[in-house]
Parts: sequence; structure tokens; C-alpha cells
Amino acid sequence: MGKGVARYLSALVSSLALMAGGVGAFAVLPATAASGNATQQISADGTTVLTDGVVGTGPTQGPESAQSSDPGSAAADPSLAPTLPDRSKSDGKSGQGNNSGESGRDSANTSQLLSFDGLNHVAQRFANGGNQFSIEPPDQGLCAGNGYVLETINDVMAVYDDHGNRLRGPVDLNTFLNYAAAINRSTGARGPSVTDPSCYYDLATKRWFHVALTLGVVPTGQFAGQLTGANQLDIAVSQTSSPLGAWTIYHLPIQDDGTAGTPDHLCTAGNPLATWRTNPRACLGDYPHIGADANGFYITTNEYSLFGSDFKGAQIYAISKQQLAAGSANLTVATFNTQNAVRGIQSGFTVWPAESPNGQADRSRGGTEFFMSSNAADEVNPTGSRMSNQLIVWALTNTSSINSAEPDLSLSDTVVSVNRYAVPPASNQKVGSTPLVDCLNDNAHSLGPINCWQALLPTKPAATQVESTLDSNDSRMQQVTFADGMLFGALDTALRVNGKTQAGIEWFATRPHVTGVGVKAQLVKQGYVGAADTNVTYPALTVNDQGLGAMAFTLVGTNDYPSAAYAPFDARTGMGSIHIAAAGAGPEDGFTAHAPLVAPNPARPRWGDYGAAVVDGSHIWMASEYIGQTCTFAQYLVVINRQLGTCGMTRTSVANWDTRITELAIG
Repeated sequence: MGKGVARYLSALVSSLALMAGGVGAFAVLPATAASGNATQQISADGTTVLTDGVVGTGPTQGPESAQSSDPGSAAADPSLAPTLPDRSKSDGKSGQGNNSGESGRDSANTSQLLSFDGLNHVAQRFANGGNQFSIEPPDQGLCAGNGYVLETINDVMAVYDDHGNRLRGPVDLNTFLNYAAAINRSTGARGPSVTDPSCYYDLATKRWFHVALTLGVVPTGQFAGQLTGANQLDIAVSQTSSPLGAWTIYHLPIQDDGTAGTPDHLCTAGNPLATWRTNPRACLGDYPHIGADANGFYITTNEYSLFGSDFKGAQIYAISKQQLAAGSANLTVATFNTQNAVRGIQSGFTVWPAESPNGQADRSRGGTEFFMSSNAADEVNPTGSRMSNQLIVWALTNTSSINSAEPDLSLSDTVVSVNRYAVPPASNQKVGSTPLVDCLNDNAHSLGPINCWQALLPTKPAATQVESTLDSNDSRMQQVTFADGMLFGALDTALRVNGKTQAGIEWFATRPHVTGVGVKAQLVKQGYVGAADTNVTYPALTVNDQGLGAMAFTLVGTNDYPSAAYAPFDARTGMGSIHIAAAGAGPEDGFTAHAPLVAPNPARPRWGDYGAAVVDGSHIWMASEYIGQTCTFAQYLVVINRQLGTCGMTRTSVANWDTRITELAIG
């Protein structure tokens, strides 16, 4: 390469080496019960305040991924190969979906009060002065109350008032949690890898709760950025009813290898050449999600071997809500491992804890927290069929004891028969302008002396890139709500509409009841959401204490760019017509869909891991991923502030995802 071209590339963009990371039916199988006395002790570890943050305006600098390594080096030295496990074992596979009629579609959004763009990839990548990595997808977190709306995604957060005005942020999660930057662009030093955030506003205690998974990395040197194995849940709790004030931080170790006060779950070790790993047999607490009842705050994870290939089962962590809200110096955490808990043969997978809007928790049996999960995914489906007609309802009882030094809790589960659901296929999207694809395919020296792909890659892509499909999840349970004495949930499923299989949604309304031998559950109502030539994905169903609510989701298909959508819900009549809160402006055009940008990992067109919807008095706030911009290849080639591919700062050179926040009036 000539020196002039090298100088041009350096000024434009520096080495973007990418790597992605039926009514009335009763439970027909017996309930199982287990008591859990395992505990961990954690302590408060400082305070934090959500700041405005500094958004970078300088040139894009590589690497773009926290786990980047040269594919050639990885081939020569296996210790440098990708270290993250496959955290969706059903990825790229689908099951046989059930048949369903087409859901109605209504353009009259009479209940929609407000809709505005939330955080996007520009805010995420250039937060903290640009000392961030590119992340896709955002993974939508949202909570609301007391006149505020808090949005948290990978890896940035912001606070708005209830008119949609941004009050604070964007601030990166590393800064919020008092960590070093994800990457110091001046020195190359690495901070911990923070991911999968979620949040919750508790009406009873008037406190804000924020949870994220944090993975330890080598900070400097030859192996900077490689995972050490240590990982923890970072819990931040506001000290007042405002998210703008001080927060108390707690760290809960979850590597479960016998270190840092964790049990040893015998997770398998990875490559022995990786000498920098301080915890080579670490487990990974993936996909954390949160819920609460009158007494406790609950976090669940999916546990995998961090450096191996095995799935260990969902983990449940129970903490006193009152002690968290008070900022107690020391806390007792009750822990449950669901390995082989279902009928003694099947582990829990994505055991999602319920939130109770407006504080309507179940106070029977000394206080009860409910959970819901599914079992079609490969993690817990030994047949490999990737379909199921079983829903698992869980109950954690005597939660009032969680305030004591020795909590006495009991966990039970039961299996309910439901209509079939299955791992959905990838979602197609409307054809449109995809300038990143055009850049990767460029052979016309569109950047003066060089082709566009040379600004992103050291070598020419071997294959022609095309507009991608979108990942549609793997039938794991999504958001769960307990309200009006019932438990509500929804999941992604393969669905046949007009003879064509596509991504759809199945939802459930059950009435749980705990007896002396464990939990039972009655299926009150169920249904599907789907439309011809259309995919609906990543549902978030929330319901108030009168049984009224809404489901948020992404809508995309032959005639639709990725859009933020919703459907109203009534526990008596079921799901209403589909509404578009904000129509997508163009196709998803991000790096995780393209093998040359994620090698040596396989391409996976990431689209979300979850959405969010919450009740706030008589209103509902919801947020979904969508595409809020579009631009041509010519606009992509315009360099602004030495940054390629920003299209007027509406996207970055490697991704164009956006989030949409919408407010509805209930009913």
C-alpha cells in the first residue's frame, strides 16, 4: 500500500477490525418444590451519579469490538480465538410453528400520547468522548415513575421527563458504574465489559433499580481486552425518588467457580493456553432480568460455562428490597440453581421474574414472587425439535423472610399445557438503501484513491454482501407481569399465517396459586400475534391491576422496515389490533450481519434481545428497537469531523439502529 493511501486511511478511519459479538386448562403435570438455603454476602461499594457525559466528535478509531483479534493470529494461536460462548444454542435454527389467523392492523392511534426517539448507535458509540466500542444490538431497558423515564441500553443510558425532554445523559455504563472506560482511545487500556442492562422503578419504596452484567478483562498489555473469567451483577439503587440524584452500588459475583464467595457449579474450562484467565472454570451469568414483589428484588440469569460449551441452568438471586432501598452496608443474597428443577430432569431457561405494576404483589404464603419460562430452545430441549406446548410457572414463597439474616425461601414450579410455540425463523425486511453493504461491495474507488471497504477492512471481502435478515430470538420467555391476580407473559415463536412461516408472538395469561405442596397454575387465556408477510418480534407485555395494558414489539417484513409497534391488551378479551408507534425509515444495516466484519466469529444479524414496557399510573411507557434513519451510499461517503458513514450524524459507519420510546393511555 502506498504511503499516500496509508495517510488517507489513517486520517479517515483507523483500523476498524470488527467482531460481534386454551381457556380453563389446568396444569397437567405435578408441581415440584425445592428449598434453597444457599446465600452470598455482598456489601455496598461506593456511590454514583448519572451525569450528562461527553459525546465524542473526533475520528473513529479501531478496534470497534471489545473482543477483537486478528483472524490470522487466532488461527496461529488458538488462545486468541473468540472467548464468548454461544449464548443461544438455537441460533440459526427454527421449529415448526402453529397456524394462526392474521392479526388486525389499525392506523388510528387514539391512545398514543407521545412518541420520540431514544438512544441510538451514535450516542452509544461516541459516549464518554468516543471511548466506547460499537455494540449491536442495543437490548432495550426502560423504567418510569415519579415524572421520569429512564432508558438503559448496551452500553449507555439517559433520563427524560414525562414530556420526552432529555434531562441527563447520554452517559456510558462504565462511567455510571465507576469503571474505567471500555477502551481508552489514547492509551488502549481496557475497562470491564458491561452488557445486558435493565431497570425498574419501585412504587412502594420510590427507588430506581438498575442491573447490568459486567465481565472482567485484562486491562493492558499483549492480551488487553481478553476475558479473565470473573463476572458479576452490578446493582445500582437510587438513594431518593429521583434518578438524577445519588445511587448506591453493589457487586454480586456470579462466576460460580468457588471463588469470591460463589458456589462451584463445575463449569468446564476453555483453552489451557489462555494463561491470562484468572478464572478458567468460570460460569457466565448471562441475560440478567429483574422483578420485584412486596418484599424482595429478584434477578435471574442463564448460566453457561464462560469458556466451555455447556448450559448449567437459570440462576435466581433474591435480595431484600427494603434493605436495598435503604442503602444498607451489607446484604444477604439468597440463591437458587434451577438445574434439573423441572420434573427432576429439566433445567430452567430464562426464568423471567414478574414485575407488579402499581405495587399489586401477591402477599400469600408469607409473600410470593412468580416467574415464567419456556422450554423449546436447545438449551433445555433434548429432542432438538425446537418446539413445545409447555409453559413453566414458578413461585418463590415466604419472601418476607428475605429481610432476615437467614432467609427461609421455597421455590416450586409446575408445567402448564399451552398451544404450540417454536423457535422462529429469521425476519426478512423491506428492501431499501444499505450503504454499509454498498461499502463492503465497493470496487469503484469511491473514496478517491481507495475503495470504501478499505476504510473498514484490511482485505477485500471474499463474497458479495447483501441486505440481511434479522435475528428473531429463540422462543425464550420475554417480559413477565403479575397483575389482577394473574401472571402474563409472551415469547417469540414461528407462526404460519396464510400458509407462510414467519416470526410471530404467543402470549399467555395464567392464574397461579400456591398450596402446601407447591405452585399450581390455570391457563386463563392465550393467543398469537402475527400478520401476513410481516414479522413481529421481541414482545414486552405489561398489564395494570385492572387487567388492561399493551404489548410492545418490533414489526418488520416484506412491506415494512423495522418499526416500533404495539397492540392494546385486555385480560378479558385478549390482544387488540396492531398499531405502528413509529414506522421504520430504512432497513437495518449493521455490522453483525456481515462475516467479514465479525470474523472469526460467524455472522449473526443481531436484532435486540428484549424490549420493554412498564405501567406508570394510568399510562404505559414502552420502548423497542427500530430504524429511524436512511441514507444513500453517496451520503454515507461524506466525511464529517473525520468520520466516515455518519449520514449527517444519524448513524455510524458500521450500524444504524435506533430506539423509540412511546407513551400510551391505558384503555
